[in-house]
Amino acid sequence: MIRELAPAPALIRLPAGSFLMGESPDDKFALDTERPAHPVEIARPFGLGRHPVTVAEFRRFAPGFAPGEPADWPAAGVSWDDARDYCAWLRAETGAPYRLPAEAEWEYACRARSRAAFSGSSEITPAEANFLYAEDGSRVGPGARTAVGRYPCNAFGLYDLLGNVCEWVEDAWHRDYRGAPGDGSAWVDGADPGVRTIRGGAWDYLPRLLRSAWRDSLPRGLRRDNVGFRLALSLA
Repeated sequence: MIRELAPAPALIRLPAGSFLMGESPDDKFALDTERPAHPVEIARPFGLGRHPVTVAEFRRFAPGFAPGEPADWPAAGVSWDDARDYCAWLRAETGAPYRLPAEAEWEYACRARSRAAFSGSSEITPAEANFLYAEDGSRVGPGARTAVGRYPCNAFGLYDLLGNVCEWVEDAWHRDYRGAPGDGSAWVDGADPGVRTIRGGAWDYLPRLLRSAWRDSLPRGLRRDNVGFRLALSLA
């Protein structure tokens, strides 16, 4: 755990390391957007939010945000620009280099040294993450966001990477990984800067959209009730 710098959320220190980013072996739901799988080297440790930024944490930046919503829910209805503004506010408040994670950092953290389709497993159950529908279309989830930390953490000690809310990352949207950087940095060149990447899946999704490799895009100014974000922190 990284020592908190008030008013920042709790972060976990993740080690440097390498992994294979993209589609998992024998994943029947893998998409072209997850190909080609490619090696990534995370050269330095970094901090990542133990859970998505919560309603209470976002209210410190934006008083009056989401009135009536539980304080321990992940903040949603937040655009990419809103998330970046929050990071800038935290930098000003603390002097620490808070930011959005790169997409490669997000997947590295989610996989936690696993190549399975889900975070450490080939399947996922309603006891492990907040999602609404089983693959057969039957309803299995609560049908709303839930408090962060309610479901088990992954091997790195991170909560809610899969399900609850999708999470903005720094990267602009690229339709596949051809030409993707291998150093873990955010990929912003050669793409429309107005369209950004989301990861992780959400409370109203099917399991196939909660896979570690799943990725999608949204306009950077769009706010949705199933999209939030998680902090990253550059470490010396």
